Amino acid sequence: MAKSAPRAKSTTPPKTKSQAKPPGKALKSKTAAKVPAPTAVATSDRILRYYRDMLLIRRFEERVGQMYGMGLIGGFCHLYIGQEAVVVGLQAALGPEDQVITGYRDHGHMLAIGMEPKRVMAELTGRRDGYSKGKGGSMHMFSRAERFFGGHGIVGAPVPLGTGLAFAQRYQAGRGVTVCYFGDGASNQGQVYESFNMAELWKLPIIYVIENNQYAMGTSVKRASATVDLYRRGESFAIPGRQVDGMDVLAVRAAADEAVEWCRSGKGPMILEMKTYRYRGHSMSDPAKYRSREEVNKVRTEHDPIDQVRNRLLEGKLADEARLKAIDNEIREIVIAAAEFAQESPEPDVAELWTDVLEAI
Repeated sequence: MAKSAPRAKSTTPPKTKSQAKPPGKALKSKTAAKVPAPTAVATSDRILRYYRDMLLIRRFEERVGQMYGMGLIGGFCHLYIGQEAVVVGLQAALGPEDQVITGYRDHGHMLAIGMEPKRVMAELTGRRDGYSKGKGGSMHMFSRAERFFGGHGIVGAPVPLGTGLAFAQRYQAGRGVTVCYFGDGASNQGQVYESFNMAELWKLPIIYVIENNQYAMGTSVKRASATVDLYRRGESFAIPGRQVDGMDVLAVRAAADEAVEWCRSGKGPMILEMKTYRYRGHSMSDPAKYRSREEVNKVRTEHDPIDQVRNRLLEGKLADEARLKAIDNEIREIVIAAAEFAQESPEPDVAELWTDVLEAI
């Protein structure tokens, strides 16, 4: 009987000082591992901030859905409802020198960064006061001032672009880190692996965040990916990876702290697979009939990221119902004001068609 091929040697991920091996037994390589239990310090102020930031995204996106149904928002529109813990937890670990790039499900990222809700909403309605002067819409707005580089409609496009942004940071010898978000569907694109290779080769300071919401458009990740542990996609390039409960903002923050420190210390890229879930269809035109209502309700009932934080606050006596109600009222007022501003903002001048256009010579 022919001998089977030898199995690849397993390796262990980089370890903290408390876990380090004795001298003389250095790690041979890096690999992926599931992130440990959350270790981020959970002060009451920090958890309240997470609650507020996630609630702002949730209420904002709910209003976007309503306005889309009223015909006030056109084109493609992808809501972030259900995935709020991912971007809030990650953004909390970043500093002013860091930058972000993402795909077309981007409204939540903008709000977490601190971009003005009223200007984000104005862009969604195609108005002059929007971040891209009404020309970007839902999928293509950005803010250089906020170091937010899009919003990109092409599947997988943020990965090579984000790698280029990280190259610039490395070239300029700063301490900045690039956070590049993309989905489970985009993780199968060829350009992703070309980017992984260059990022590890040049030790670029980039965190690749795979927002695995279980469905690429309408196809389950189990049907579209030969391997479903997406955090291991960088193993052949020696890029470490972590699989994180993307519905738990504290777990996300803990993983983000580790990844940011890894990149800032010059060790190269890291992959974070966020196991999350979107409650709505892929886009506003998607009825999401490829999954059962029971499946969605189970996630909302047992794993909702906002409810988890709310329960922590109440059970830990870090806040009472009155405090949370006040936050909810504040957020509703912000969203109402944003919607009104977006509808009152003027249409762009026709001359704007000819601005911000690069002409080939």
